[in-house]
Amino acid sequence: MAEIKVEQLRKAFGSFVAVKESDFTVKDGEFVCLLGPSGCGKTTTLRMIAGLELPTSGKILLGGEDVTFNRARDRDIAFVFQLFALYPHMNVRKNIAFPLLAQGVASSEIRARVEEAAKILRIDHLLDRPVSGLAGGDRQRVALGRAIVRRPKCFLMDEPLGTLDTELRDLMVHELRDLHNRIKATTVYVTHDQMEAMSMADKIAVMNHGVIEQFGTPKEIYDHPASMYVADFIGSPPMNFLPADTAIGEGAALLSVDGAAVPVPQTLSGTTKPVLGIRPEHVRLDDNSKLRGAVYATEYLGSTQIIAVDTKAGRIKARTGPDVRLQPGAHVGLSFQTAKLSLFDKDSGRALALGGVHG
Repeated sequence: MAEIKVEQLRKAFGSFVAVKESDFTVKDGEFVCLLGPSGCGKTTTLRMIAGLELPTSGKILLGGEDVTFNRARDRDIAFVFQLFALYPHMNVRKNIAFPLLAQGVASSEIRARVEEAAKILRIDHLLDRPVSGLAGGDRQRVALGRAIVRRPKCFLMDEPLGTLDTELRDLMVHELRDLHNRIKATTVYVTHDQMEAMSMADKIAVMNHGVIEQFGTPKEIYDHPASMYVADFIGSPPMNFLPADTAIGEGAALLSVDGAAVPVPQTLSGTTKPVLGIRPEHVRLDDNSKLRGAVYATEYLGSTQIIAVDTKAGRIKARTGPDVRLQPGAHVGLSFQTAKLSLFDKDSGRALALGGVHG
């Protein structure tokens, strides 16, 4: 396996810039997800790493070697597509073996590698079955087997679970992560599904309009979003945003929201248009709080429930225990876990640097 390093990677199609000066590193053995909505540049980035698209500028290093303009077949990369791309007239064994046959590998070596890959994927009992009769999950395992059998430097996967139903996709998410834990393969995985990314990735690159908004661990991205875009894209429900009444300066520890003084982590920078960000699970129902609103709706989820409260500053969603009983129209007070708050600049959308919590 090998490290993948992307430096100032850019791709333009005429006047349209699909990827804007991207920088990130996938360490040897890491599982990294490129996450974002359709059209954000994640698949274009993956195709450039694979050698299926040439960059307009920038560098791609694979194992320390500059492969920016190398042909795809010279990069020693395995690509797993969304639509499997299996050969319907071949059985499972022949599908998995095909890339080795194309490389002229000895038949005894092919047999050993195919059986090894099939055992890893737990499809060794299907080797002599035709692929045309397989279920979606098994077809995906065959596609993965065809990639594994080559023993490439890294794996690139473009929404490989996109055609599967929800139940099977959830199963395959765990299987893919388990597979990665066993073979320690350097992997770049493209998805628009935040739950896939949060469940599988060591690191996530959140993309928006060709820009990597944030690159970090799932915990870093969830707890400390670098922008309002990331905070809104990650989480279900997403982060609440409340505009402040006044500017905030460096070193401040209080913010006025709808006339209520809200304690915040000490700011290391200021802004004239601050926006408070808070995850629903860090909102508390608090009768003593001056920040008040009326219940708009409740959503019962079994072990928890989501309570939407309309305040003058905007609608806030709180995640509470299942036993809280509130009717629409009920007036409640709200407070926040100070250490869990985020602050953003409204104009740029970027997060403000924060220090510790006073007191």
